Amino acid sequence: MISLENIGKTYSTGKVSVEALRGVSLTIKERDMIAIMGPSGSGKSTLMNIIGCLDVPTSGSYRINGTEVATLTEDELAEVRSKNIGFVFQNFNLLPKLTALQNVELPMLLAGVNRAKRTKRAVELLTIVGLGDRLDHRPYELSGGQQQRVAIARALANKPHTILADEPTGALDSRSGEEIMEVFNHLNKEGLTIVLITHEGYIAEYANRVIHIKDGQIEHIEQLQHKHRHVIEKER
Repeated sequence: MISLENIGKTYSTGKVSVEALRGVSLTIKERDMIAIMGPSGSGKSTLMNIIGCLDVPTSGSYRINGTEVATLTEDELAEVRSKNIGFVFQNFNLLPKLTALQNVELPMLLAGVNRAKRTKRAVELLTIVGLGDRLDHRPYELSGGQQQRVAIARALANKPHTILADEPTGALDSRSGEEIMEVFNHLNKEGLTIVLITHEGYIAEYANRVIHIKDGQIEHIEQLQHKHRHVIEKER
């Protein structure tokens, strides 16, 4: 589904050049759930931006479903993003004056989906994430965990095959964070590919693989056996 081969990314400011990524190769298959970890300045945010088609590599090959991303125009990149990738951010990025329902409808409105269809889907998605009784609540009327659930529902609006979550539990307490990860776990079991950017070890343990990045390179890849999920399920 997603293939990165020998990806390099260099940022230039005047006479100064910084290599953010150096020869990164990674394959993300359908229904994968991976976590990308690394210290500040390691290159994980740059890698996230490239995977999410928010930026393009300086060198190497990045393909989504066989399409070479580096050759696309800005408009084509935007179309790939809207059709393939849903984004979830640490600070939710909900519009404060809109209700939960309206926030989830927004991507569909921008995509030209008619009102009846987008409202029906938004209700279904909010119900899936456990907020079927909070449709008319605005963000300030919801807890942090509930706001992130709205953000996840919004990310699913246009039926992406991949969710890219950047520190999705960073603004939440540990209990709310675990509840959000159970939502991602459920979505992954339903067939969605999940890519997590995190610095929290307990969050990374939900993944199939953990990609450890340091100094713009993949340091090592850790295969996991879902021990954390089993512990949580047993405790409940």
